[in-house]
Amino acid sequence: MIPSVNGHAILIDNARVLTLEGPPGARSGPWHGELGVIEQGWVFSRNGFIEAVGKGRAPQMEMHEGESFLAVDASGLVLMPTWTDCHTHACWTGTANRIHEWSELRSGRSYLEILKSGGGIMSTVRSVRESSITELSDAFLHRLTAMISLGTGTIEVKTGYGLELEAELKMMRSLHRTATEVSNKFFPMRMQGTFLGAHAIDREQPNYVGYCIQKMLPKILEEFPCVPVDAYCEEGSWSPDETERLLRAAKDQGCPIRVHADQFNDLGMTARAVALGARSVDHLEASRPETLDVLASSSTIGVMLPICGLHIDDRFADGRGIVDRGGSVAVATNCNPGSAPSPSMPLAVALAVRKNGLTPNEAIVAGTWNAACVLGTQGEQATAMIAPGQPADFQLLDGEQEGCVSWELGSAGPRLVVIGGRVAHQRAVAMQHIENPFDDDSDETTAGEP
Repeated sequence: MIPSVNGHAILIDNARVLTLEGPPGARSGPWHGELGVIEQGWVFSRNGFIEAVGKGRAPQMEMHEGESFLAVDASGLVLMPTWTDCHTHACWTGTANRIHEWSELRSGRSYLEILKSGGGIMSTVRSVRESSITELSDAFLHRLTAMISLGTGTIEVKTGYGLELEAELKMMRSLHRTATEVSNKFFPMRMQGTFLGAHAIDREQPNYVGYCIQKMLPKILEEFPCVPVDAYCEEGSWSPDETERLLRAAKDQGCPIRVHADQFNDLGMTARAVALGARSVDHLEASRPETLDVLASSSTIGVMLPICGLHIDDRFADGRGIVDRGGSVAVATNCNPGSAPSPSMPLAVALAVRKNGLTPNEAIVAGTWNAACVLGTQGEQATAMIAPGQPADFQLLDGEQEGCVSWELGSAGPRLVVIGGRVAHQRAVAMQHIENPFDDDSDETTAGEP
């Protein structure tokens, strides 16, 4: 069994530490690849937070009465913040239908053709509407477990497979239930739900746009105030004018706003989102150079979703172009049943280097600090930085250099994942229980594979 430390004390010693320390706000320009490296260092956490970080070998730490204490010799390994997966659709049921549609894609049908014929998103919508909160939660928890094992410590999850009020509320409640249960039983999971009622147009609902803005949004905000709001702007889905109406309504209620744009066509939504102060514009595969100019000159972050391009059409956002223009980018899995069926941030980061043009260091920043900036979790208690006072969210890579993350395809994930000072995942690393002098019956043990 993996030892439970219950948020008490963990010492990681003799590691190459990527602190991700740097200026506040999303990283851009020469800071986009800055990792804040300590060549040989140590990190000590207690009660869920990082207490101290240092160079060289760790000093002897004071132990408290009744405290569980774990020590890890990380010689030859890299310690870095956990991934922040800032764009997912990981709560769904009805996978079998989407596997069938994927076969159709391989046979030559386009994603938009499938969507217009009632498949795609609408196929999953029908399944989600028929599912209970328990069924949704169980399916999501299965994917969440996989994400954690691959080093993800913070995750954003969108609704958008309900497309009517009760189903959208069911999805939000399912996300809340899962996060609460995981936090209460295991470790404090960092999770942000996003309202994506504008994921598609339900043609069976008269005036769906008005229904979403005037009925769904207010009811969602009654139960989940100031929840982030997103929309999918594309041909066959929400138009730029419709999308702007929704985002303005959400912004007026104090909600952070985001948008899917330029996946297949550049409809001008990115410039509108920038003007509205959106936290991010996500996809960007079809963005024109002049669109990238506008994005890069703003504080809005471009979120790249390269697993989507790998899975459906070999089209990828020009991340290199955004960074070279002085902009900021993040990278995420886009985990969903239609266009990105993968929970793996290591795969997304590896593809960001191969297909989006980022350097390995830039891709790490994009999957940690900049992704946290998208979610607004980069403040005083940052989830993507290893520094005193910050949450103890870190992972021990299975490699001597951080470049292993972008070099390896199909990674088995890190050796150790700690979230909120608790061991969330362990693989192939020995953790020593240090005998507590205050405990008469404490024994020194070593934990190996579960």
